[in-house]
Amino acid sequence: MNNQGLWISPTQFVSFTDAKRKPALKRHIATRSRIEAGSFATQLPNPDPILKAQGKDIKVYRDLRSSALVGGNIRRRKAAVLSLERGLKRGEASPKIERFINDWLADLDLDRILRELLDAPLFGYQPVELLWQPLGKHWVPQDLLGKPAEWFFYDQHNTLRFRAKDAGPDGEPCDPQRFIVARQDATYANPYGFPDLSMCFWPATFMKGGLKYWVQFTEKYGSPWVIGKHPRGATDDETNLLLDSLEAMVQDAVAAIPDDASVQIIEAAGKAGSADVFRQLLEYCRSEINVAMLGQNQTTEKDSNRASATAGAEVTQDIRDGDAGIVASALNACIRLVVDLNFGTNVAAPVYALWQQEEIDKSLAQRDKALTESGVKFSNAYWQRTYNLQDGDLQHTPAPQGSTAFAEPNVRPILDQIALDQAIQSLPANTLQQYSQHAIAPLIQALQRSHDHTDALGQLAEAYPHMDTQALEQQLAQLIFIANTWGRLSANADTED
Repeated sequence: MNNQGLWISPTQFVSFTDAKRKPALKRHIATRSRIEAGSFATQLPNPDPILKAQGKDIKVYRDLRSSALVGGNIRRRKAAVLSLERGLKRGEASPKIERFINDWLADLDLDRILRELLDAPLFGYQPVELLWQPLGKHWVPQDLLGKPAEWFFYDQHNTLRFRAKDAGPDGEPCDPQRFIVARQDATYANPYGFPDLSMCFWPATFMKGGLKYWVQFTEKYGSPWVIGKHPRGATDDETNLLLDSLEAMVQDAVAAIPDDASVQIIEAAGKAGSADVFRQLLEYCRSEINVAMLGQNQTTEKDSNRASATAGAEVTQDIRDGDAGIVASALNACIRLVVDLNFGTNVAAPVYALWQQEEIDKSLAQRDKALTESGVKFSNAYWQRTYNLQDGDLQHTPAPQGSTAFAEPNVRPILDQIALDQAIQSLPANTLQQYSQHAIAPLIQALQRSHDHTDALGQLAEAYPHMDTQALEQQLAQLIFIANTWGRLSANADTED
C-alpha cells in the first residue's frame, strides 16, 4: 500500500483514483456463490446441529414448550423483560416526530408484540409482518404480527424468503418494508441466529425418558411382591383363582385362598440405590435446562438454601438485558421504517428503550432536601418526573402566617440570597444601562461601517482597543466585593454558632 493505491493481490494493483470510479472494492469477495459449485442450493439450510442431526425443522423446538420445566422457564424469561420500564427516547429527533411515533405506538398492543418478539431468543429468529394503513397524509403499521419461524428461510445472500406454496422451492422474497426479523447472535455464516432451546433439547429428551423408566421402576419395585403357593397337582382353574385372590390382596389387602395354599410377601430390598440413579438423572437434566434458560441452577442444587433458591428462580440480568436488546432492536428497525417513509431517510428517529426501574438515588434525594430547606421551590412537575409520582399525589398546602417551619440553620441561606438581591437591586438601572451602551458603542459603529463579514471582523478588531469598560468593570467589582464580604460574614457566623 502507498499514497496512490493498494495491492489487492500479488499481481493486481488498484489506485485510489480508479477505486472511486469502480465499485469493485465495495463488493464481497468471500461469498457462497464463489465457492465450489453445487455446494449450496437456493435455500440456505439452518446450520443448527440439533436440527441437522434430527432431520427436522424448527418445529421440534416448539414441542419442547409442553414440558413443565421448559415452558415455565420461557414464561419467566418473557416476564423478566415485560417487567422492565419501557418507552420512547427522543434523542436527536424533533418533538414533532417523537409525538407522531408515540401516538402510533399507543395504538398498538405492545405487550403482545413484545411477547412475540421474545420468541427470537428461543428459536434464533422471529419474523414479524407489518400491516400498513393510511393515517391522514402518513402511513403507519396498524399491527405487527409475529409469524411462525418455520414458514421462512434464508437464501445464499442471507435474504429472508417465505415458503409460499405457489413460489416453488425458491420461495418468495420478503419485502424489507413489510417484514422485520428479530434475531439472536445472527452472523453471516448463520443468519438464522442461535436458539436457546437447542441447549434444552437433549436434557429435555433424557428427562422425559428417565421419568418414564422411573415410573416403571416405581411400579415394579415400589410395592411388595405377593407370592402364592398352591399344591403341585392344582388345576389351571385353581391357579387362576389363586392369582385373582392375590391381585385383590394387592389392591385391598384382603384375599380368600384355599386352606392348602400359602401366601408370602417379599419386600424389594436393595433397590434404593437404583432409584437414586433415576433421581440424579432427572436433577441433572433440570439443572442443565435451568442454566440454559435462566443462567443459573440454584433451584436444583442440593446445598441451596431458601435465599439462593429464591434468587435462582429469577432470570440473570445479562440474559434479561440481552432479550430486551433484541426486542428494542426490532422495534427500532420498525420505527426507522416509519420515519423513512413519512419524513425522509436523513431524518433522525426516536429510539425505543427498555430499562430497569432503579431505586431513587440517595444523593439526589439529599440534594433536593437541602435545596428545599434552603428555600428553593421545585414545581410539581419536577417531583413527578424525578420520583415517579402520579397526578394527584402532590397537593399545594400554603404555609400559615407567622409559621416557623424553617429552623435557624435554614434561615441563613435565605437571608444570604436576600442580601445579594438587595445589593444588586441597589445599583441604579439607568447607570448600568449608560455604562453598557458607552462600552459597546464602538462595536456598533464598527458593524455599521462594515460591508461584508470579512470587513466586519476587521472593524471589530480595530474598535476593541477604543472600548471604555472601566466604569462597567468598577460596578461589577463592587458586586463581587459585596458577595465576598457577605460570604465571609456568614461563614464567621456559622463558626460562632
